Amino acid sequence: MKTIVPLAIIHLILFSFSATAQRDSSGVFHLGEVVIKDIKQDVVNREDIDRHQRLNVATALNLLPGVTLGSVGPRNESVVFIRGFNLRQVPVFVDGVPVYVPYDGYVDLARFTTFGVSRIDVSKGSASVLYGPNTMGGAINLVSVKPVHRLDLEAGAGWLAGGHEGYLNIGGRLKKFYVQAGVSRYKRDHFGLSGNYTPTKTEDGKERENSMHEDVQFNIKIGYTPNSRSEYAIGYIDQQGEKGTPVYAGADSLNSLLKNPRYWKWPYWNKKSLYFISNMQPDSLSEVKLRVYFDQFRNRLDSYDDGSYTAQTRPYAFSSIYDDHSIGASAEYSRNIRTDNRLSAALHAKRDIHKEHNIGEPVRKTADNTYAVSISDEQRFSDNWAAKAGVSWNMRENDGAENYDSQTGAVSQFDAATNTAWNVQASLARYFTPARSVRASFGRMTRLATIKDRYSYRMGTAVPNPALKAEHALHYELSYEDASIRRVRLQAAVFYSSIGNVIQNVNNVQYDTPAGRWLSQMQNKGRAAFYGGEAAVSYNIGMLQTGINYSFIRRKNLDDKNIRFTDVPEHKLSGTATYSIARVALTVDGEYNTYRYSTSYGTKAPGFFLLHGSLAVPVQSWLQVRMGVNNIFDKDYVLVEGFPEQGRNYFIKLNFNYSIL
Repeated sequence: MKTIVPLAIIHLILFSFSATAQRDSSGVFHLGEVVIKDIKQDVVNREDIDRHQRLNVATALNLLPGVTLGSVGPRNESVVFIRGFNLRQVPVFVDGVPVYVPYDGYVDLARFTTFGVSRIDVSKGSASVLYGPNTMGGAINLVSVKPVHRLDLEAGAGWLAGGHEGYLNIGGRLKKFYVQAGVSRYKRDHFGLSGNYTPTKTEDGKERENSMHEDVQFNIKIGYTPNSRSEYAIGYIDQQGEKGTPVYAGADSLNSLLKNPRYWKWPYWNKKSLYFISNMQPDSLSEVKLRVYFDQFRNRLDSYDDGSYTAQTRPYAFSSIYDDHSIGASAEYSRNIRTDNRLSAALHAKRDIHKEHNIGEPVRKTADNTYAVSISDEQRFSDNWAAKAGVSWNMRENDGAENYDSQTGAVSQFDAATNTAWNVQASLARYFTPARSVRASFGRMTRLATIKDRYSYRMGTAVPNPALKAEHALHYELSYEDASIRRVRLQAAVFYSSIGNVIQNVNNVQYDTPAGRWLSQMQNKGRAAFYGGEAAVSYNIGMLQTGINYSFIRRKNLDDKNIRFTDVPEHKLSGTATYSIARVALTVDGEYNTYRYSTSYGTKAPGFFLLHGSLAVPVQSWLQVRMGVNNIFDKDYVLVEGFPEQGRNYFIKLNFNYSIL
């Protein structure tokens, strides 16, 4: 990939202005929010992202309680789990537009950098039915930046161990119009392992083999606000990425990667999104919001013979190409029926196209149409009580799925299938004061089976199942919030989720005579229970800001206790403290995770404690230097067994902010 951010130009910009104005930190693109009253959402704001040097969305989300940072090691993907639910069950949106990959419902959050993000909203458990389908475990919405002044300019350039980063965001308002544009580049040639790492036959230590990545993003948004009651915006995002996949370096004798390591590279991982969003208020009581979008995902995976990454002659070597896109729209209408009641209705329609082939094979195409209808009602009984209820009907219909027989070379059609699902939710809140409340909620949420769930042969080891039904979860939650104590903010929640119709792999369903082995199949067989609690406390006094949060999550397989759920520790404890004096800010933050399972048969990734620190020093009112060190104690740790994470590493960067009122 040859596209780069001209860092020299950024450096020139940094030292060419003698401005004293500071950019307004409230530059949130509110049109891109999914605004839901009386539904609790956790937020990672821009200040948190900058203070903790979180360069991608996955690491930014890890700041929240109930969120676990995870890694799909064999694919070098960064993911998160929301109260134990993965990204198939917690879809990702950008400005309210779904951006998850049509084929499997996942998205690599490491490819989503935070340079153009103003805030990240997270709904846990019963996300509002207004989001649309597949929010079985919640929803994640990345809200972009919007200009506040006639000119808003933000730029940064920095060095970090093994690579560098640079970005430029520029926007402005002119009467009824505004324009926001950004460009960024985040490149790493490698990351370094801990000095305590013990080398293996596939990893000699020091620099992690094949750990490079490069992510370039360009975005532009043009908006028009004809009056105080209407806003229209067109946005375009172009992400270009490439990455390597470090080889398995573990010692699990039952893991097939020990004997058959994967030598994989992704020469491109590209995503483009074009969307239109509008918000209109026909009268003082009504509001209409419309979203129309086109989202494209293309990637290529090259599998090589060995660690030289040159030849592709062995049976397991291949080049696989995906070409996916989605076209969709949603419309939401809200009206204040009375001063204390608001009724909302939404329609969603989305068409997903997945195309795939290995080089030398024909292209196979699969198409799905997904629809959703939802109604939500908010009722205020007094200043002290509020209730909310919602219901939605979701449908997914297949519109063609091609099957390829590698033995004969023939392409045929799978049987088509349609699946429907209902979502229901309700909550009741008691406000003791405007700053102190308790809320009880219930929801039945669902996830429709993905294309991969239904049609994948899983590299010749499985039988497709086009008739898969939706998974469902029953969520129960009791939460408490209190900001009435001076300088203190308290949050706490307990939750229980009963999960049924879980899509899981069932072994020995069909015998493959030519291959001499049994094949598995994805079926609606599983039942599970996820439960736990969260607590967060922040305390600000004078020059000191502190915060601590704790998460407890336990996941039980109700059908087979010997099959473990993976990637989520039962206990996670995080804390942060920032001391500021004369605009110089010292931040220290730490995180402790207990062990987690890496395989369903019980392989463990040990627990760990990490400590990070950074120092922000102003040079001028418009220029800041930030430097720091991550993993101060050089801890050798893993998120998944066999894939070691980065050791002690340093960074230094310049941040520039300038505004013309």
